[in-house]
Amino acid sequence: MKEQNSIPASKVARSAKFVGTGIKIGGNYIKHYSKKLFNSELTRDELNEDNAADIYNSLSQLKGSALKVAQMLSMDKNILPKAYTEKFSLSQYSAPPLSGPLIMQTFKKNFGKTPDKIFDKFDLKSTNAASIGQVHKAELNGTKLAVKIQYPGVGNSISSDLKLIKPFAFRLLGMSEKELDIYMREVEERLVEETDYELEVKNSLEFSKACADIPNLVFPTYFEELSGPKIITMSWLEGQHLKEFLLTNPSQELRNSIGQALWDFYNFQQHELRAVHADPHPGNFLITPDGKLGIIDFGCIKEIPDDFYYPFFSTTSTDLLDNREETIKAFRALEMILPKDDEKQIEFYYQNYKQMISLFAEPYMTGEFDFSQTAFFESLYSFGEKISKMPEFKQARGVKHFIYINRTNFGLYNILHELGAKVKTDTYKPHVKLEF
Repeated sequence: MKEQNSIPASKVARSAKFVGTGIKIGGNYIKHYSKKLFNSELTRDELNEDNAADIYNSLSQLKGSALKVAQMLSMDKNILPKAYTEKFSLSQYSAPPLSGPLIMQTFKKNFGKTPDKIFDKFDLKSTNAASIGQVHKAELNGTKLAVKIQYPGVGNSISSDLKLIKPFAFRLLGMSEKELDIYMREVEERLVEETDYELEVKNSLEFSKACADIPNLVFPTYFEELSGPKIITMSWLEGQHLKEFLLTNPSQELRNSIGQALWDFYNFQQHELRAVHADPHPGNFLITPDGKLGIIDFGCIKEIPDDFYYPFFSTTSTDLLDNREETIKAFRALEMILPKDDEKQIEFYYQNYKQMISLFAEPYMTGEFDFSQTAFFESLYSFGEKISKMPEFKQARGVKHFIYINRTNFGLYNILHELGAKVKTDTYKPHVKLEF
């Protein structure tokens, strides 16, 4: 993959990139509708592929929050056409890497010297390049290391980038302006945290220690003295990303074991720590040669407050949904039903949210769940598609915490589906209340 020698840093340069992309997309639409004049049965597949390629190429050069939003969207198989999810998924660990001179500049700025003066060996060619930073192999005193380097200017451009990406998000997501503003504010808060590499090292140390007793998990060792605001140094974990692992045709037993480790990792955090690794895309995990799940990124952590945790997980894990009065109380606490709603609206949202949560909660309601089954995911996606077309769901509903908790759990479900894993789902049960 061709290396990138510079990143547009100023607001003007980054804005110009978005404008240029918008012009290209406009051209794609003109081309599409011109062809459609001669072929009325022409689908939007080619248009979607062209638009996805143009948007991704632009965002991958900008890096940072713009590319991170693409990464997040690629994980939601229900929001975007297939062309977008496939293209945007490249941002998980296959974005264009930065060139050697830019890496040298970053080290000089953070440590006052180049990497060859710090490590015994340092590979200037990155092994993985994603949205916020890229990873390089290094060695010191016989220890193999992974050095994650943040792209220059990423932290300073978050707010302006999210404003620039809003027009694309309007078209792709179909959200109301109010709903989109809530989404973008929550995303901005998490992205500011993700660009704080000192906070990430702190989170990595705390979470890897807290999760140390979960079977079949492995974490890198973090080196605080070799880390800083824009650089993280950790021990190198050997392993394969999910797609590479699946190409080896692993046994069902191994798939189940990896899936169980993943399920336990997430549900232990949600239900015991009340804070969760909220970035469950495949680029953040490795399957090691001895069949364990390696966790290699703790940049995005979402704390779960009690006033969200109890009403949400009580509806997913008990028969609370059978109690209409208490369910409506829980929905009100979560702002899924609003004070201004009349009786007809209350009944409408009660019935639809009840169905939505019942579908989502199926894995929690049994002691074991087979995530390889396609019927479950088809039901989830078809229901999501149905409500996305209802005008009643165009207005903003639900507290902001849904954004990352939904992203976390649906991301978890999707990885388990790709694995084709069968897991025990009662290992870490939610703590619940039956009245609100």
